[in-house]
Amino acid sequence: MLKVTEEQPIEFSSKLITEFNEIVTRYPEEKQKAALLPILHLVQAEYGWVSVPAMDKVAEHLDIKPIEVYEVASFYSMYFLKPQGKYVLEVCRTGPCCLVGAEKIMDYMEKQLGVKEGEVTSDGLFSWRGVECLAACGMAPVLQIGPEYTFHEHLTEEKVDQLIQELKK
Repeated sequence: MLKVTEEQPIEFSSKLITEFNEIVTRYPEEKQKAALLPILHLVQAEYGWVSVPAMDKVAEHLDIKPIEVYEVASFYSMYFLKPQGKYVLEVCRTGPCCLVGAEKIMDYMEKQLGVKEGEVTSDGLFSWRGVECLAACGMAPVLQIGPEYTFHEHLTEEKVDQLIQELKK
C-alpha cells in the first residue's frame, strides 16, 4: 500500500489505469460513471484511503465532475476519506449490538488503543470506528477488521485484547 498525504498530487500507475479501463468496459458507452464504486475500491486498496486529489483524478479519468465522486465517496462508509491505521476495527453500533455491550466494547477499545474513534494510533497500526449493521445480531457484539474484513463475534474485553495482540505480531 502506498502512503499519501491529504494534499499530495496523485498519479495512478499504468497497472491501475489498465484496471480502471477494464472496469469501464463492463458498462454501456456514455455510462462510465457506473464504474465509480469499483474504481474507488481499487484506489482505496492502492493507497489505504481516498484523498481529494485521488478523487479528482478518478473524476478526470471517468470524465465526470469531481463533486460526483465526492458525493459517492462521502455517502458510503466503506470509503475512508482520511488516512487509517493498517488495521481498521469496525464495531457494529446498531441497537441489537448496543443492547449486549457494543458501546462498552468501543469505550474499551478507545482506552486500550489510546485513540478516539476515527483517529490512528501513533504506530500507525490501528484505527477504529462504529459502523452500521454487520448483519450478525445473534452473535453480538461483533466487529470486523479491515482491510481483509475478518469477522469476530461475541466480543468481550478479553477478546479485544487478544485481537489487538495478534494484530501487533
